[in-house]
Amino acid sequence: MGQNGRFGSAMAKAMTAAHWSLRSYRRGHDDLDQMAQGADVIVVAAVPPYHQWAAQLPALHAAVQRAAKASGALVLLPCNVYVYGAGSGPLWTAETPHAATNPLGRLRVEIEDSYARAGVRTLILRAGDFLDTKPSGNWFDRLMTPGLARGVLRYPGSPDVPHAWAYLPDMARAALGLLGDHRRMTGVNEVLFPGYTLTGAQLAEALGEVMGRPVTLRPFAWWQLHLLRPFMPVLGGLLEMRYLWDMPHRLDGTGFERALPDFSPTPLVQALTASTAHLRA
Repeated sequence: MGQNGRFGSAMAKAMTAAHWSLRSYRRGHDDLDQMAQGADVIVVAAVPPYHQWAAQLPALHAAVQRAAKASGALVLLPCNVYVYGAGSGPLWTAETPHAATNPLGRLRVEIEDSYARAGVRTLILRAGDFLDTKPSGNWFDRLMTPGLARGVLRYPGSPDVPHAWAYLPDMARAALGLLGDHRRMTGVNEVLFPGYTLTGAQLAEALGEVMGRPVTLRPFAWWQLHLLRPFMPVLGGLLEMRYLWDMPHRLDGTGFERALPDFSPTPLVQALTASTAHLRA
């Protein structure tokens, strides 16, 4: 589900390269129960805009759970860090309580918990903000780097606060590696994808190496989002999650390294080179 989206696109590419047979589900057109028959894994990569989460996510995941129970398929659920909530850093582990109190965070907690209640075999792969290989409307390419060719990085938070990032091709490779054991998985399995942990200053320094020129950090103009919010409801979600940019955090990689000891992450500068290629074209 969501093969044309951010994680879905990266996952489809990785699975195709590994010779998996894929079925692309289109919401509103295809019968999910029918398509799931005989499937080993259901990848749930469809994510509606923030302002539609409450109306759409419960039904979407209920449909996935019904199809998975009928077919016996494992559900691969790429997840964010919203479940932890404000004040829960600086290190998130598999034992960190999912104690978010804000609306988007509570909804994510409820959705994830529903898989255990439904008795669906599930693999949760949790990661930070995405670095994509193409412009896909994420924080990095849409709001932070439009001025990068001029040597400017608009940073949404304090420049000295660590923030978690995930390079999508690496996350997809990791998911594929974890799926090698999918037939033996039972219950809900959560793995934290450590990715890169970077302060704003470290990110600017690495981008300077990529761009071949100094990159200056400038504050992100949050006031613009407040002004546009009445006309763009999706911005409410960005404003709600603002706390993540000023709260130190990183994802513990202990469980990930135990599950995939031979995994080699893409070097940071190489990942950032791919993530900014469209700015240098």
